[in-house]
Amino acid sequence: MTHEQLAKRIAEVALLRGEFTLRSGRKSSYYLDKYRFETQPDVLAALGKMLADRVTAHTDRIAGAELGAVPLAAAAGMAANKPILFIRNQKKDYGTAKQIEGVLNAGETVMIVEDVLTTGGQVLEAAKSLIEMGAKVERIVAVIDRLEGARENLERAGLVFESLFTSKDLGIG
Repeated sequence: MTHEQLAKRIAEVALLRGEFTLRSGRKSSYYLDKYRFETQPDVLAALGKMLADRVTAHTDRIAGAELGAVPLAAAAGMAANKPILFIRNQKKDYGTAKQIEGVLNAGETVMIVEDVLTTGGQVLEAAKSLIEMGAKVERIVAVIDRLEGARENLERAGLVFESLFTSKDLGIG
């Protein structure tokens, strides 16, 4: 699937019009329902390959924050043959009481994948959790950047940010 075909397919299955409140608290006339594109096998496989193409020789692991980025991390990890990590929104209070699931060794380099970014708040928290565990965050790669401040916020925090698509690529705005 070409980049343009994938953009069209994502918009076709995930773009909803109406009045929505985003995680950031902002109001929007459209919503990109990540679960509608991440649950389509053709889309998820294609995204896994595209994300895997962003893996460098320095990347030790691929991480995704719960819940939306977990399938993306799994697809990218399989396509790149790299181990994956899942980042919980908060530590669980049972079992191993971990916030980061999977094996992470201090000093390892991690690429974080994310679904749809507006301001980047959740992925900033995920990056902070990895850094606190001794990891180096190589980059953050989002499937879709809504072009509403995420890039600026992530770069201001000293993080490298890339996106596979922007809202403009999907015919929005």
